[in-house]
Parts: sequence; C-alpha cells; structure tokens
Amino acid sequence: MSDAIRDRLQRTRRVTSPWSSDGTRGISGTHLDELLERWANGYEWDVHERRISEFPWATVQAGDTDLRVIHQRSANPDAPVVVLLHGWPDSVLRFERVLPLLADLHVVVPALPGFPFAAPVTMSGMSVNRIAGIVADALDELGYLRYTVSGGDVGGTVAEILAAEHPDRVAALHLTNIAPRRALTADPANLAPDAAAYLDRAAQWFRTEGGYIAEQSTRPNTLAAALGDSPAGLAAWIVEKLESWSDESAFTTDELLTWVTAYWITGTIGTSFATYVEPVTLPDRIDTPTVLSVFPRDIKPEPRSYAEAFLNVCDYVEHPAGGHFAAWEQPAAYTRDLRRAVEVGG
Repeated sequence: MSDAIRDRLQRTRRVTSPWSSDGTRGISGTHLDELLERWANGYEWDVHERRISEFPWATVQAGDTDLRVIHQRSANPDAPVVVLLHGWPDSVLRFERVLPLLADLHVVVPALPGFPFAAPVTMSGMSVNRIAGIVADALDELGYLRYTVSGGDVGGTVAEILAAEHPDRVAALHLTNIAPRRALTADPANLAPDAAAYLDRAAQWFRTEGGYIAEQSTRPNTLAAALGDSPAGLAAWIVEKLESWSDESAFTTDELLTWVTAYWITGTIGTSFATYVEPVTLPDRIDTPTVLSVFPRDIKPEPRSYAEAFLNVCDYVEHPAGGHFAAWEQPAAYTRDLRRAVEVGG
C-alpha cells in the first residue's frame, strides 16, 4: 500500500462521541481504531490487488459504455451461462468464493458502473434501469443470448429489470431479496396477510436502519466529499454495514479492509450512490422462473407470499445461516440454489 495512504491513516483525527462505545449507534470507537491501526500497519493491499488482477477480466463495449467484467469460461462451449450481479457496499469481490465452484459454467460478473473496478463513470443518469441495459448489451456482445441471472441488493434489482425487459434472454432468476423499493409502493390490500404484515416490518426497518439510504439518495455530494477524503470515515461507513448485515465472523479484519480499500483506491464511493439517487422503474410482475434464497441475517428477509406477489417463485429456500453477502458467507449454499435456478430455466 502506498506511503500516501499510510500517512493519511496515521494522521487520522480521532473523533469521539457520547456513544463511542455503543455498537448499536454505528461502529464503535475501539473497533474503528483497531481497523485503522491494521490498515496503516501490517495490511498489504498489494497482495490482494495481485489476486484480484488475476481474475479473467475483460472489457466489453456495451453501446456507448465500457463494461468491465470477470469472464470465466467453461471448457464446455455449450455450458449454461450465469450472470452474477453484486450490490452496495461491495463489488465483484462478493462472488470471489463462488467462482471456483462454477468452473463448469460460463460465468460473467460485471463490475457495475460506478462501483469498484468498473470503467470510470463520466455522466449522471446511471440508474438501475440503465445499468440493466448496459449489462444486456454487454452479454449480447459476448455472444450470450440465453442466461440465468443471480444477484441481490442493487444487483437483484438490476436482475429483475433484466428479466422483465429481456424475457427471451433471461432463462431464470436467482435472487437473495426482492427489489427493496417494492416495499415503498406495494398496496397491502392486494397482498396475503403475512405479506401485508411484512410491509410493516420493512417500514420499521427503514425507520430505524435506513438513514444511510436517505443520505445517499438525497445528499450524495455532501457524503461523497466526507467519505472520499477520509479513510477513517469510509471504513466506518462501509464496515458498519458489512458486519451488521452478515453473520458473525463472516469477514476477517483484512477481508474487511480489502473491500474498503477497493472503494478507496478506485475513488468510487460517490459514484456508487447513483443507483440510490436516480429514479427506478420496476415491472409490476415478472414471469421468469425464480429461485429465492433466504438467509436469516439478511437485512429484511421476505416471506414467500410477498415474493409471489411480484415474481414467479419456483423455489423458496430458507437457509440456517448467512446474511446479505450470502455468496461470500455461504458460497456452497448459494451455488446450490444458483444451480437450481439454472435447472428450472431449462
């Protein structure tokens, strides 16, 4: 890691609050100090950078946009194609542990525009709808005309839009959550009782845990300036989510720092807010066969009846462990469900 970053970390101005020891009020001061000490003294980004650079990267022209993707080809030219879509606050690294488990398939993992490792974003308007179009164009350019799409968070929303807009191409969906914005517009009168009750739970989550969404969607410039100029601020903002949305011990200290450093080195924290800022148009319903994987430590797991209001749910799989970053936390379970989606898609 460069001396410039180490110098910034060593010159961090520690800021305390009356709640610095309370982990329910955000990352604790002690934990942040431990992370920053490791980041400045001992953590070696170069080691992780070399590993990441060894992925089979490709740059694909998608209309007027370059899309960087990990393109892992199967030895079998006729193997099924799967597309893996990450979310926030992560990157393609979400899928690092499932790639070795999918060697018999053609796998495409786009670095979504605005996120770490992606081609630079030079214009506004990078909504999830536009990203879905870019991904579709890139897959067409790669020669893939039929595929299964898997994802969660932002990537799950992109997957839903892809399936709705390209039903001839998307054979099946594998999702770990329903597009979150559906919970803001769904009419409980049109839902089954347990699905309507879920809307109340989702609303409570937005009230108590959704402050980051409000800031990222309404004041991205202010937040980008704060986080883009402060390694400590960036680590606090991202690590709080990585840890609170996942199982205990899902990440080692160096793994947390690698996911944070990916944002710092690429300078993408501000552009990663685009999908929160830009308007979204969601289809009312998607008929594509769907496998929904439900992990208990995810943000707000949906009941089957709620998912069925919007999706053609063929399988609803409840897992005993795992959270929001399931492909990283539970790669074997995630892969089994993904393969099930490939099967139901024919």
